[in-house]
Amino acid sequence: MEALSELPVTVPPGETPAARWGRRALTFPGVALGLALLLAAAPLLLPLAAAVDLLRRARFATARAYLVVLLYLSLEVGGLVGLGLLVAGGAARGDRARLFRFQRTWAAVALRAIRWIFSLRLEVVGLEGLRHGPILLMGNHTSMADVLLPAALVEGALGYRLRYVGKLGLVWDPCVDVAVHHLPYVMVRRGAEDTPGDVARMQALLVGLGPDEGVFLMPEGTRFTPERQGRISRGNGPVADLARRLPHTLPPRLSGVLGLLERNPGADPCFMAQVGLDGVRSLADVWDGALIGRTLKVEFWRVPCSEVPRDREAQAAWFLRQWERIDAWVGREREAAAGAVRHDPSPRPPRRDGRSGP
Repeated sequence: MEALSELPVTVPPGETPAARWGRRALTFPGVALGLALLLAAAPLLLPLAAAVDLLRRARFATARAYLVVLLYLSLEVGGLVGLGLLVAGGAARGDRARLFRFQRTWAAVALRAIRWIFSLRLEVVGLEGLRHGPILLMGNHTSMADVLLPAALVEGALGYRLRYVGKLGLVWDPCVDVAVHHLPYVMVRRGAEDTPGDVARMQALLVGLGPDEGVFLMPEGTRFTPERQGRISRGNGPVADLARRLPHTLPPRLSGVLGLLERNPGADPCFMAQVGLDGVRSLADVWDGALIGRTLKVEFWRVPCSEVPRDREAQAAWFLRQWERIDAWVGREREAAAGAVRHDPSPRPPRRDGRSGP
């Protein structure tokens, strides 16, 4: 197996050292200053937020939102310090195992803290079936928090070292910015078709996959929203036709998936369907209490590599059947969650649009 230190680390497309350090000159001090300000104001603002929530009967939505912003900034500052120490200590030049351990610990702490702040329940099905790799893991994308799930669950519980395909815009997150320059990540432009160069960089992630390793990507390329799905499904052409078959997810970008299947060295394709974090697209959604008391459900399944067709057209049809399974699962779980909300007698805070509910 190829040493982790020899795995390709690709610079985000179009990035120069000047652009990278110009970005970091804004983001690194920005998270540190934001954390200092929120910590200094917490003795005043947290009780005030709690008092407002009591008056609104808002289940402490404002106070929880304050805490989650404080959590995010704390994780960013702590992550930068930890990554900086590891890189300075030579982890990026060694086998990178310490960087992978740090990554999955950081994600597990983040997910556990988010669950505590918002009283989230977690139900996971099928995770043990992913044990023993290598794997190609693919899942649906619904919120800014679900990117934690592969690292917290698959890496954290099973000990995998995952190599990620992510959106280029994530480099504005300081910790991701550092990680993508020292771990095998590939960054692609959101909403754009994968170019041959993008596909080749994704395929490079397959080099030397061992039994405790895998590649993860979210084939939709961006977060699902009903508005995005509606715009696509009202169009014309094959993508619009596909969107009309997939009411609960976005049409997957097939070029990257098929590029990975084409060069697959024997990894089993695995799938992750999840609901519970959907609908949380901004801080305003968090402030409205959209997450409070939800159940985060995640289901995994695995397909032996030997069952994947060899022909590219047949592979596309096979993959779309798997994606339709994700779409159907998401639809069932969302309907079940909506039914539970309708029968829940506990009071709900008013939404900004005047409707009640989460």
